[in-house]
Amino acid sequence: MNNLNLSVDFIKHLKKQITTSRYFVAKIANAESLKLYFSIGMAIDEQFEKHQWGSKILDTVSERLQQELPGLRGFSGQNLRKMRVFFQEWRNSDLICSSLTSKLKNEQNLIGSTQTNVLERGEKDYKFKQNINAFFSTAFTHHYEIILKIKDKNHRWYYINKTAENFWSVRQLRVELKNQSHLQEQRLPNNFNQCLSPALSNKAMRTFKDQYLLDFINVEDPDDEIDEKILEHEIVQNIKKFLMSLGSGFSFIGNQYRLIVDEDEYFIDLLFFHRGLQSLVAFELKKGKFKPEYVGKMNFYLSALDDMVKQPHENPSIGIILCKGKEDKKVEYSFRDFNKPMGVSVFKTSEKLPERFKKALPTPEELKRLLD
Repeated sequence: MNNLNLSVDFIKHLKKQITTSRYFVAKIANAESLKLYFSIGMAIDEQFEKHQWGSKILDTVSERLQQELPGLRGFSGQNLRKMRVFFQEWRNSDLICSSLTSKLKNEQNLIGSTQTNVLERGEKDYKFKQNINAFFSTAFTHHYEIILKIKDKNHRWYYINKTAENFWSVRQLRVELKNQSHLQEQRLPNNFNQCLSPALSNKAMRTFKDQYLLDFINVEDPDDEIDEKILEHEIVQNIKKFLMSLGSGFSFIGNQYRLIVDEDEYFIDLLFFHRGLQSLVAFELKKGKFKPEYVGKMNFYLSALDDMVKQPHENPSIGIILCKGKEDKKVEYSFRDFNKPMGVSVFKTSEKLPERFKKALPTPEELKRLLD
Protein backbone atom coordinates (compact mmCIF):
# COMPACT_ATOMS: atom_id res chain seq x y z
CA MET A 1 0.00 0.00 0.00
CA ASN A 2 1.34 3.40 -0.95
CA ASN A 3 1.29 5.80 2.04
CA LEU A 4 2.85 8.67 0.12
CA ASN A 5 -0.57 9.94 -0.94
CA LEU A 6 -1.69 10.44 2.67
CA SER A 7 -0.93 14.06 3.36
CA VAL A 8 -0.33 15.38 6.88
CA ASP A 9 -3.01 18.03 6.30
CA PHE A 10 -5.60 15.35 5.49
CA ILE A 11 -4.90 13.47 8.74
CA LYS A 12 -5.00 16.73 10.70
CA HIS A 13 -8.33 17.57 9.06
CA LEU A 14 -9.82 14.24 10.14
CA LYS A 15 -8.40 14.66 13.64
CA LYS A 16 -9.98 18.10 13.94
CA GLN A 17 -13.37 16.77 12.83
CA ILE A 18 -13.21 13.94 15.37
CA THR A 19 -12.12 16.09 18.31
CA THR A 20 -14.63 18.83 17.47
CA SER A 21 -17.45 16.31 17.28
CA ARG A 22 -16.42 14.69 20.57
CA TYR A 23 -16.31 18.08 22.29
CA PHE A 24 -19.75 19.01 20.94
CA VAL A 25 -21.27 15.67 22.03
CA ALA A 26 -19.71 16.03 25.51
CA LYS A 27 -21.06 19.57 25.78
CA ILE A 28 -24.58 18.46 24.82
CA ALA A 29 -24.40 15.54 27.28
CA ASN A 30 -23.23 17.86 30.06
CA ALA A 31 -26.01 20.36 29.36
CA GLU A 32 -28.63 17.60 29.39
CA SER A 33 -27.24 16.32 32.69
CA LEU A 34 -27.57 19.78 34.21
CA LYS A 35 -31.19 19.98 33.04
CA LEU A 36 -31.90 16.57 34.51
CA TYR A 37 -30.31 17.41 37.87
CA PHE A 38 -32.16 20.73 37.99
CA SER A 39 -35.51 19.06 37.28
CA ILE A 40 -34.83 16.32 39.86
CA GLY A 41 -33.84 18.98 42.37
CA MET A 42 -37.06 20.86 41.64
CA ALA A 43 -39.20 17.72 42.05
CA ILE A 44 -37.48 16.85 45.34
CA ASP A 45 -37.86 20.40 46.65
CA GLU A 46 -41.58 20.36 45.85
CA GLN A 47 -42.00 17.09 47.77
CA PHE A 48 -40.09 18.49 50.74
CA GLU A 49 -42.41 21.50 50.83
CA LYS A 50 -45.53 19.41 50.33
CA HIS A 51 -44.82 16.56 52.75
CA GLN A 52 -42.36 18.23 55.18
CA TRP A 53 -39.78 15.55 54.51
CA GLY A 54 -36.65 15.15 56.59
CA SER A 55 -33.25 14.98 54.88
CA LYS A 56 -32.87 11.22 55.54
CA ILE A 57 -35.74 10.44 53.16
CA LEU A 58 -33.40 10.99 50.20
CA ASP A 59 -31.40 7.91 51.15
CA THR A 60 -34.63 5.93 50.82
CA VAL A 61 -35.39 7.61 47.48
CA SER A 62 -31.92 6.60 46.27
CA GLU A 63 -32.45 3.00 47.36
CA ARG A 64 -35.80 2.83 45.56
CA LEU A 65 -34.22 4.23 42.40
CA GLN A 66 -31.54 1.53 42.60
CA GLN A 67 -34.28 -1.11 42.80
CA GLU A 68 -36.02 0.29 39.74
CA LEU A 69 -32.78 0.88 37.79
CA PRO A 70 -30.16 -1.68 38.91
CA GLY A 71 -26.62 -0.41 38.50
CA LEU A 72 -27.70 3.25 38.48
CA ARG A 73 -24.80 5.51 39.48
CA GLY A 74 -24.62 9.14 40.53
CA PHE A 75 -27.96 9.27 42.38
CA SER A 76 -26.95 8.58 45.98
CA GLY A 77 -28.77 10.34 48.80
CA GLN A 78 -25.92 12.82 49.02
CA ASN A 79 -26.06 13.60 45.30
CA LEU A 80 -29.83 14.04 45.43
CA ARG A 81 -29.29 16.62 48.18
CA LYS A 82 -26.80 18.41 45.92
CA MET A 83 -29.37 18.46 43.11
CA ARG A 84 -31.88 20.10 45.41
CA VAL A 85 -29.29 22.73 46.37
CA PHE A 86 -28.50 23.26 42.66
CA PHE A 87 -32.18 23.96 41.98
CA GLN A 88 -32.59 26.22 45.02
CA GLU A 89 -29.56 28.33 44.14
CA TRP A 90 -30.53 28.93 40.50
CA ARG A 91 -34.34 28.95 40.56
CA ASN A 92 -34.48 32.74 40.96
CA SER A 93 -32.27 33.35 37.93
CA ASP A 94 -34.47 34.02 34.88
CA LEU A 95 -31.54 33.34 32.56
CA ILE A 96 -30.79 29.89 33.94
CA CYS A 97 -34.21 28.80 35.15
CA SER A 98 -35.85 29.39 31.75
CA SER A 99 -33.08 27.44 30.04
CA LEU A 100 -32.96 24.54 32.45
CA THR A 101 -36.73 24.07 32.60
CA SER A 102 -37.33 24.32 28.85
CA LYS A 103 -37.19 20.53 28.54
CA LEU A 104 -40.00 20.26 31.08
CA LYS A 105 -42.13 22.56 28.92
CA ASN A 106 -41.75 20.18 25.95
CA GLU A 107 -39.70 22.61 23.91
CA GLN A 108 -37.97 21.11 20.90
CA ASN A 109 -34.90 18.85 20.91
CA LEU A 110 -32.71 19.00 23.97
CA ILE A 111 -30.07 21.64 24.51
CA GLY A 112 -29.49 22.64 20.88
CA SER A 113 -32.79 24.42 20.39
CA THR A 114 -32.88 25.56 24.03
CA GLN A 115 -29.60 27.40 23.76
CA THR A 116 -30.49 28.77 20.33
CA ASN A 117 -33.74 30.24 21.65
CA VAL A 118 -32.03 31.75 24.66
CA LEU A 119 -29.15 33.15 22.62
CA GLU A 120 -31.44 34.68 20.04
CA ARG A 121 -33.19 36.64 22.77
CA GLY A 122 -29.84 37.99 23.86
CA GLU A 123 -27.98 38.18 20.56
CA LYS A 124 -26.98 41.78 21.18
CA ASP A 125 -25.59 41.01 24.60
CA TYR A 126 -22.22 39.30 24.40
CA LYS A 127 -22.03 38.77 28.15
CA PHE A 128 -25.43 37.09 28.08
CA LYS A 129 -24.22 34.61 25.46
CA GLN A 130 -20.93 34.05 27.25
CA ASN A 131 -22.62 33.28 30.56
CA ILE A 132 -25.16 30.82 29.17
CA ASN A 133 -22.54 28.96 27.12
CA ALA A 134 -20.18 28.79 30.07
CA PHE A 135 -22.95 27.57 32.37
CA PHE A 136 -23.85 24.65 30.10
CA SER A 137 -20.16 23.82 29.55
CA THR A 138 -19.42 23.54 33.27
CA ALA A 139 -19.83 20.16 34.95
CA PHE A 140 -22.26 19.64 37.83
CA THR A 141 -19.42 18.86 40.28
CA HIS A 142 -17.84 22.23 39.47
CA HIS A 143 -21.18 24.01 39.84
CA TYR A 144 -21.67 22.54 43.28
CA GLU A 145 -18.17 23.55 44.42
CA ILE A 146 -18.90 27.13 43.33
CA ILE A 147 -22.31 27.17 45.03
CA LEU A 148 -20.79 25.79 48.23
CA LYS A 149 -17.99 28.37 48.47
CA ILE A 150 -19.40 31.53 46.83
CA LYS A 151 -22.68 33.18 47.78
CA ASP A 152 -22.57 36.26 45.53
CA LYS A 153 -24.17 35.51 42.14
CA ASN A 154 -21.87 37.85 40.20
CA HIS A 155 -18.81 36.22 41.72
CA ARG A 156 -20.21 32.81 40.81
CA TRP A 157 -20.32 33.86 37.17
CA TYR A 158 -16.63 34.69 37.39
CA TYR A 159 -15.76 31.10 38.33
CA ILE A 160 -18.23 29.55 35.88
CA ASN A 161 -16.74 31.53 32.99
CA LYS A 162 -13.16 30.84 34.09
CA THR A 163 -13.86 27.12 34.47
CA ALA A 164 -15.32 26.92 30.98
CA GLU A 165 -12.64 29.11 29.41
CA ASN A 166 -9.64 27.37 30.99
CA PHE A 167 -11.05 23.82 31.32
CA TRP A 168 -10.29 23.84 35.04
CA SER A 169 -10.29 20.52 36.84
CA VAL A 170 -12.19 20.34 40.14
CA ARG A 171 -8.83 20.43 41.91
CA GLN A 172 -7.78 23.61 40.08
CA LEU A 173 -11.16 25.19 40.77
CA ARG A 174 -10.76 24.47 44.49
CA VAL A 175 -7.36 26.19 44.44
CA GLU A 176 -8.86 29.26 42.74
CA LEU A 177 -11.76 29.35 45.19
CA LYS A 178 -9.39 29.02 48.13
CA ASN A 179 -7.28 31.88 46.79
CA GLN A 180 -10.42 34.02 46.29
CA SER A 181 -9.26 34.70 42.73
CA HIS A 182 -12.32 36.79 41.86
CA LEU A 183 -11.05 39.40 44.33
CA GLN A 184 -7.49 39.28 42.97
CA GLU A 185 -7.94 39.65 39.22
CA GLN A 186 -7.09 43.04 37.70
CA ARG A 187 -6.01 44.44 41.09
CA LEU A 188 -2.30 43.80 40.50
CA PRO A 189 -0.22 47.03 40.56
CA ASN A 190 1.61 47.04 37.23
CA ASN A 191 2.82 49.04 34.25
CA PHE A 192 1.50 46.65 31.58
CA ASN A 193 -0.55 49.27 29.73
CA GLN A 194 2.52 51.44 29.08
CA CYS A 195 4.82 48.56 28.06
CA LEU A 196 2.60 46.13 26.14
CA SER A 197 0.05 46.29 23.35
CA PRO A 198 -3.56 46.83 24.55
CA ALA A 199 -4.53 43.22 23.78
CA LEU A 200 -1.48 41.73 25.51
CA SER A 201 -1.82 44.13 28.44
CA ASN A 202 -5.43 43.06 29.02
CA LYS A 203 -4.45 39.39 28.82
CA ALA A 204 -1.58 39.93 31.29
CA MET A 205 -3.93 41.69 33.69
CA ARG A 206 -6.23 38.65 33.64
CA THR A 207 -3.29 36.25 34.07
CA PHE A 208 -1.63 37.60 37.21
CA LYS A 209 -3.16 38.06 40.64
CA ASP A 210 -2.74 40.64 43.34
CA GLN A 211 -2.33 37.93 45.99
CA TYR A 212 -1.25 34.29 46.02
CA LEU A 213 -2.09 31.88 48.83
CA LEU A 214 0.94 29.64 49.39
CA ASP A 215 -0.44 27.56 52.25
CA PHE A 216 1.84 24.65 51.33
CA ILE A 217 4.78 26.57 52.80
CA ASN A 218 5.51 25.28 56.30
CA VAL A 219 6.04 28.20 58.71
CA GLU A 220 5.27 28.36 62.41
CA ASP A 221 3.81 31.88 62.37
CA PRO A 222 2.32 33.13 59.06
CA ASP A 223 2.93 36.73 60.15
CA ASP A 224 6.70 36.23 60.53
CA GLU A 225 9.07 37.09 57.69
CA ILE A 226 10.30 33.97 55.91
CA ASP A 227 13.83 33.72 54.55
CA GLU A 228 13.89 34.12 50.77
CA LYS A 229 15.97 30.97 50.26
CA ILE A 230 13.54 28.94 52.35
CA LEU A 231 10.63 30.44 50.44
CA GLU A 232 12.23 29.52 47.11
CA HIS A 233 13.10 26.01 48.33
CA GLU A 234 9.52 25.40 49.52
CA ILE A 235 8.09 26.61 46.21
CA VAL A 236 10.43 24.42 44.15
CA GLN A 237 9.71 21.39 46.35
CA ASN A 238 5.99 22.02 45.84
CA ILE A 239 6.18 23.28 42.26
CA LYS A 240 2.94 21.55 41.19
CA LYS A 241 1.03 23.30 43.95
CA PHE A 242 2.66 26.62 43.07
CA LEU A 243 1.72 26.17 39.40
CA MET A 244 -1.87 25.57 40.45
CA SER A 245 -1.76 28.75 42.54
CA LEU A 246 -0.51 30.69 39.51
CA GLY A 247 -3.32 29.41 37.28
CA SER A 248 -3.48 27.99 33.77
CA GLY A 249 -0.79 28.23 31.12
CA PHE A 250 2.42 28.37 33.17
CA SER A 251 5.38 26.06 32.53
CA PHE A 252 8.29 25.95 34.98
CA ILE A 253 11.72 26.50 33.43
CA GLY A 254 13.87 26.57 36.54
CA ASN A 255 15.00 28.28 39.74
CA GLN A 256 18.16 30.34 40.14
CA TYR A 257 18.16 30.72 36.36
CA ARG A 258 21.64 31.90 35.40
CA LEU A 259 22.33 34.92 33.21
CA ILE A 260 25.87 35.95 32.26
CA VAL A 261 26.35 39.62 31.40
CA ASP A 262 29.89 40.90 30.76
CA GLU A 263 31.32 37.82 32.50
CA ASP A 264 29.27 38.47 35.66
CA GLU A 265 26.66 35.95 36.81
CA TYR A 266 23.12 36.87 37.80
CA PHE A 267 20.39 34.53 39.01
CA ILE A 268 16.62 34.86 38.59
CA ASP A 269 14.77 33.23 41.50
CA LEU A 270 12.07 31.52 39.39
CA LEU A 271 11.58 31.51 35.62
CA PHE A 272 8.43 30.38 33.83
CA PHE A 273 6.93 30.50 30.37
CA HIS A 274 3.26 31.33 29.82
CA ARG A 275 1.69 29.76 26.73
CA GLY A 276 -1.22 32.16 26.45
CA LEU A 277 0.94 35.26 26.76
CA GLN A 278 3.81 33.68 24.80
CA SER A 279 6.14 35.35 27.29
CA LEU A 280 8.89 34.43 29.69
CA VAL A 281 7.83 35.28 33.25
CA ALA A 282 10.45 36.02 35.91
CA PHE A 283 9.55 35.88 39.60
CA GLU A 284 11.68 37.57 42.24
CA LEU A 285 10.91 36.53 45.82
CA LYS A 286 11.14 39.07 48.65
CA LYS A 287 10.61 38.23 52.31
CA GLY A 288 9.38 41.64 53.40
CA LYS A 289 7.50 44.61 52.01
CA PHE A 290 8.09 45.96 48.51
CA LYS A 291 10.99 48.39 48.11
CA PRO A 292 11.48 50.70 45.09
CA GLU A 293 15.00 49.37 44.45
CA TYR A 294 13.55 45.96 43.53
CA VAL A 295 12.23 47.43 40.27
CA GLY A 296 15.64 48.37 38.88
CA LYS A 297 16.92 44.83 39.41
CA MET A 298 13.87 43.29 37.75
CA ASN A 299 14.13 45.70 34.83
CA PHE A 300 17.74 44.55 34.33
CA TYR A 301 16.69 40.89 34.36
CA LEU A 302 13.94 41.48 31.82
CA SER A 303 16.28 43.36 29.48
CA ALA A 304 18.75 40.48 29.65
CA LEU A 305 16.02 37.87 29.07
CA ASP A 306 14.66 39.75 26.06
CA ASP A 307 18.13 40.09 24.56
CA MET A 308 19.60 36.68 25.37
CA VAL A 309 16.79 34.15 25.99
CA LYS A 310 13.55 35.27 24.35
CA GLN A 311 12.79 33.75 20.94
CA PRO A 312 11.98 36.10 18.00
CA HIS A 313 8.31 35.04 17.84
CA GLU A 314 7.73 35.53 21.59
CA ASN A 315 6.33 38.58 23.35
CA PRO A 316 8.35 40.70 25.80
CA SER A 317 9.34 39.07 29.06
CA ILE A 318 7.26 39.95 32.14
CA GLY A 319 8.46 40.30 35.72
CA ILE A 320 6.53 39.71 38.94
CA ILE A 321 7.99 40.80 42.27
CA LEU A 322 6.43 38.57 44.93
CA CYS A 323 6.54 40.22 48.36
CA LYS A 324 5.11 39.78 51.82
CA GLY A 325 3.46 43.18 51.55
CA LYS A 326 3.23 46.31 49.40
CA GLU A 327 1.93 49.87 49.28
CA ASP A 328 0.41 50.64 45.89
CA LYS A 329 1.50 54.28 45.67
CA LYS A 330 5.15 53.31 46.16
CA VAL A 331 4.76 50.68 43.45
CA GLU A 332 3.17 53.21 41.09
CA TYR A 333 5.99 55.73 41.51
CA SER A 334 8.64 53.00 41.17
CA PHE A 335 7.22 51.81 37.84
CA ARG A 336 6.67 55.23 36.33
CA ASP A 337 9.84 55.60 34.24
CA PHE A 338 10.59 51.96 33.46
CA ASN A 339 9.70 50.40 30.09
CA LYS A 340 9.70 46.70 30.97
CA PRO A 341 6.37 45.08 31.94
CA MET A 342 6.28 44.35 35.67
CA GLY A 343 3.83 43.77 38.48
CA VAL A 344 3.95 43.38 42.24
CA SER A 345 2.01 40.64 44.04
CA VAL A 346 1.87 39.61 47.66
CA PHE A 347 1.89 36.10 49.11
CA LYS A 348 0.25 34.68 52.20
CA THR A 349 1.12 31.40 53.88
CA SER A 350 -2.13 30.84 55.78
CA GLU A 351 -5.83 30.84 55.04
CA LYS A 352 -6.41 33.82 57.33
CA LEU A 353 -8.17 36.25 55.02
CA PRO A 354 -8.73 40.02 55.25
CA GLU A 355 -12.18 41.23 56.25
CA ARG A 356 -13.07 42.22 52.67
CA PHE A 357 -12.43 38.61 51.56
CA LYS A 358 -14.52 37.12 54.35
CA LYS A 359 -17.60 38.98 53.12
CA ALA A 360 -17.59 36.84 49.99
CA LEU A 361 -17.82 33.59 51.98
CA PRO A 362 -21.06 31.93 53.10
CA THR A 363 -21.85 32.10 56.82
CA PRO A 364 -21.80 28.87 58.90
CA GLU A 365 -25.60 28.90 58.85
CA GLU A 366 -25.66 29.13 55.05
CA LEU A 367 -23.15 26.30 54.73
CA LYS A 368 -25.25 24.15 57.04
CA ARG A 369 -28.34 24.80 54.90
CA LEU A 370 -26.45 23.88 51.73
CA LEU A 371 -25.22 20.63 53.23
CA ASP A 372 -28.53 19.51 54.81
